[in-house]
Amino acid sequence: MDATTGSTVRIAGLVRQFRTGPERLTAVDDVSLEIAAGSVVALTGPSGSGKSTLLHLIGAIEQADGGTVTVDDLEITALRRAALSRYRQRVGFVFQRYHLLPALTVLDNVSAPVLPRRGRADHAARARKLLESVGLADRQRALPAQLSGGQQQRVAIARALMGEPRLLLADEPTGNLDSTTGAQILDLLLDLRDQHGMTILLATHERAIAARCDRLIRLGDGRIVEDIDLTDGEDPADTYDRAARLRL
Repeated sequence: MDATTGSTVRIAGLVRQFRTGPERLTAVDDVSLEIAAGSVVALTGPSGSGKSTLLHLIGAIEQADGGTVTVDDLEITALRRAALSRYRQRVGFVFQRYHLLPALTVLDNVSAPVLPRRGRADHAARARKLLESVGLADRQRALPAQLSGGQQQRVAIARALMGEPRLLLADEPTGNLDSTTGAQILDLLLDLRDQHGMTILLATHERAIAARCDRLIRLGDGRIVEDIDLTDGEDPADTYDRAARLRL
């Protein structure tokens, strides 16, 4: 994978509402923030606080009802359908459920995002390189059902990197994993950030995961209720002490 530079994300007055019967539920309520290129940001808060919806709006999976999202110099909230599709191809997505295709091998699952595109004859070689980077070079021909949960999430991460994203969005990427495997997945994400410079936004309920990020943004009822810079020079050995102090 070629070295990349992370994206800067700017959000201004962002609103997303859903209709529930006769009423409208505001999932994201006038959110404004800026995320620096190359940073790893944890989005926390209780279920229903707006974490996943905010990620979906940044990734153009959902459409905002108000406000703007600008990634680098591209205002994605102003794009039409074809341009939004091109933008999504530049963003990496990792979800709590791995969403691997059960009938495809690990190698083909990683290659899948670029198969519809022309001019990517090297996709198999690139997928092999990515699998090596996530520690699965020896499982290329395995099917997803033959892998552990942690291995499946590694495949999902490799797949998310296939398009050389500058922005990686991860929605509860450790939520289906035990604490040890979850920590290993975060180790991998942080290593990949260090290698490739990506900006990473991840939603999580886990204090130990959030405490290792550069910044924590806590949401409540669709609004930002706390924004903490975690790059305070603490010794890494103090991570769990810091985690104990965080309110998720």
